[in-house]
Amino acid sequence: MFLLKFDWNPVSGIDIIGNFKLHFYSMMWIIAFLLGWYIMKRIFIKEKVKLEYLDPLFIYTVFATMLGARLGHVLFYQSELISQDFFSIFLPFRFHPEFEFTGFQGLASHGAAIGIIIGMYLYRRKYKYKSLMWILDRVVIPVASGAVFIRIGNFINSEIIGKVTDSAFGVRFIQDEYGQGEAMQLTGMKTPKAAYDAIATNPQFQDLLQAVPYRHPAQLYEAFCYVFVFVILWYFYVKTNKGNQAGFLFGLFLVLLWTIRLFVEFVKEPQGEEYITLMGLNTGQMLSIPFIIIGLYFMFGFKPKTKEA
Repeated sequence: MFLLKFDWNPVSGIDIIGNFKLHFYSMMWIIAFLLGWYIMKRIFIKEKVKLEYLDPLFIYTVFATMLGARLGHVLFYQSELISQDFFSIFLPFRFHPEFEFTGFQGLASHGAAIGIIIGMYLYRRKYKYKSLMWILDRVVIPVASGAVFIRIGNFINSEIIGKVTDSAFGVRFIQDEYGQGEAMQLTGMKTPKAAYDAIATNPQFQDLLQAVPYRHPAQLYEAFCYVFVFVILWYFYVKTNKGNQAGFLFGLFLVLLWTIRLFVEFVKEPQGEEYITLMGLNTGQMLSIPFIIIGLYFMFGFKPKTKEA
């Protein structure tokens, strides 16, 4: 079967002015957050929680997610930015080797998870209408839905690609295989997009295109699986009494999401300075194992000391 194989050479954003571009990846983040706000609003209404607490929760979640994801990426995968381009860690710009608006790129899901937990703790310290576990058990539901769009955004950006495959699901990530500078040098084009289009459509460069291997669309594998994570969490919340068992939904989320990440990593290319760490497992897999163990504890071993209002 080869019907599902295709070349991926997308427009990754809309040019606004100069180096400024509206990236579709950034739009996926916006959709993820807005959908998450809507889901949490339904939860608040269902449980008769005042909606005045919703917008502050949204703000804490956005900042905690973005800051945690960015710092996680830098610490786990791209620590050289600390010395080479420090301000690019916190700003949507690259200053080295030249100034460029990049949007918020380089975000790690492990860091986002840690950031969300810390953010919810800080939020709970200010807004004491429910317990921290109540908040975590419910906020993971929209987080799971948001993860779907983030991985779609990664696919649009041709990043976090999979390993070479001869399966029927292979995709040729043209823009990833040829770096911007290399593509322009090979084709003589002045912009990366023109260079990629030339490689894909000009017979003169077809031999270059044929050299690009098919790879697993690992981003789509994850996005597809995360749909089921969201559905399962929503089912347990709506159709069972597990939503009232403190820590269960939070633990179930950790187990499902990071187990998926653990297995999908087997078909991913290493990210950044990622390296094999233990028994053939890479950095992403090693970071996933503690989350799974913590999730199992919250599902089956966690007993809240007090019942908070």
